[in-house]
Amino acid sequence: MTTTQAILELNHLGMTFPGHPVFNDLNLTVRPGEFWSIVGENGVGKTTLMRTILHQLRPTTGRVVYDPSLRIGYVPQFRNIDADYPLTIRDFVGLNLTGWKLPWLSRAERQRVAKILAETGLEKIATRPIGQASGGEKQKAYLAQALVEAPSLLILDESTASLDPVTKTELLDLVQWLNQQQGLTVLFVTHDIPLARKYSQHFLMLTPQGTEQGPIAALTDEKVWRGERV
Repeated sequence: MTTTQAILELNHLGMTFPGHPVFNDLNLTVRPGEFWSIVGENGVGKTTLMRTILHQLRPTTGRVVYDPSLRIGYVPQFRNIDADYPLTIRDFVGLNLTGWKLPWLSRAERQRVAKILAETGLEKIATRPIGQASGGEKQKAYLAQALVEAPSLLILDESTASLDPVTKTELLDLVQWLNQQQGLTVLFVTHDIPLARKYSQHFLMLTPQGTEQGPIAALTDEKVWRGERV
């Protein structure tokens, strides 16, 4: 890697679908403990970029370089869970540790799940079927599921988009606390510029004309306007 401190680098990354260039020559260096917001209007390639980072898509050009010890936690955009989904919130969070072998959680794994449930404010409703949880509680459960494996990088992929303002604040306050107190590195994909300004340290803006990045203070209203109001 070009810097020993980086945990993730995107080097001259490009992605083109047939007849549709998404982004080109994208470079990004992410260091431990940083909080980045990935901003842009719908359709500019934010989720495509995240899928490329997760190796779900192969870039047309360039490469994604990880620190060898990097562990990634991923929180998706809100997904509906049927009301009769059989697992409790506790068991749902534990899935990332053991798959479907829930009765065989070790003592250490049970302790880990309990710790994450407490940190995410889900401890008191841990036995509630997740299908009967509110939208905000389900998103917290997705976050807890991502955190239970102790990631060094957390990706939030539009994970606050369908939440009410209070729940958005609760979720991002928690993520910010993990970032500041535990050094968790964060990539927050959003089109909500006020949230990006409030919580992140750096931004990467994707627009149809290209990309721009810098400290969050540089994400001015003029820049947002020129990015076609991301």
